[in-house]
Amino acid sequence: MPSSKPSFLSVLPFLVLPPLFWAGNFAVGRAVREDIAPFTLSFGRWVIALIVLLPFVIHYIRRDWGLYKENITKIIAVSLVGVAGFNTLVYKGLHSTTTTNAILLNSCIPVLIMLIGALFYQQRLRFIQLLGLLISLSGVLSIVLHGDWSRLLSFAFNPGDLIVFLAMICWALYTLWMKDIPANIDRRGLMGIQIVFGLMALAPLLIWEINQTDTHSSWNQNALLALAYVGIFPSVVAYLLYTIAVQKVGAVKTGLSIHLMPVFGVLISVFILGESFQNYQAIGILAIAIGLMLSNNK
Repeated sequence: MPSSKPSFLSVLPFLVLPPLFWAGNFAVGRAVREDIAPFTLSFGRWVIALIVLLPFVIHYIRRDWGLYKENITKIIAVSLVGVAGFNTLVYKGLHSTTTTNAILLNSCIPVLIMLIGALFYQQRLRFIQLLGLLISLSGVLSIVLHGDWSRLLSFAFNPGDLIVFLAMICWALYTLWMKDIPANIDRRGLMGIQIVFGLMALAPLLIWEINQTDTHSSWNQNALLALAYVGIFPSVVAYLLYTIAVQKVGAVKTGLSIHLMPVFGVLISVFILGESFQNYQAIGILAIAIGLMLSNNK
């Protein structure tokens, strides 16, 4: 009987495009920081995503409506950190830090998941994992301190880096809390419901931002194209492709593809946005990578 295992080339687009689109989300957020205010960009993104996604998930939303009511507190919690919190903080942080720094900090999410899991969810850490965590966190500090460790003594942190790091904590919490959502709730419909709750949380922030005299959005062609991109490609297309990849090659192999984000992020930052790649960034990503490998050592 011939093997039904898909060929590498047939699954390659499903593995490569999601991290590319997600890296592009960071780059676009940085590129339009002067055109679109962060809460406006985040709210607009999820409105577009909901419009595009709804025809594909409305069946699952209707089917699982009773389950949503039974798990309403958990669903609101993951919606606040995963939809309302994560991207909004990323867009806000990108006003005062580089795309490269933001994407490199994104690489520490698996480390944060293990650290928070150990501190608050009684997950056990072996010595090699603890060593990996410490090495990865030193890489994060290298990025946040821009390689100048004297800033640690004077607490001279870049506010943009700290805001992005807070976004990464939100995503780590989102990942941990999603495990508490019953598996019989379809994740596609759940995503639609999360977007609805996320928009409800973002609406007051959007109104506040619009009323600020020093905050405005310029709706030029670049801004509209950027909003369309973040609303469609990283929010919907990447998610659907990633889901297909999990079905084709499994969650473990698909998850490894996320490590392509720093590669794409640096390429986009250097060759499209004109950012320079610094030595402290190279040291930071190397430390995060080493720590990640040690933390996941079997």
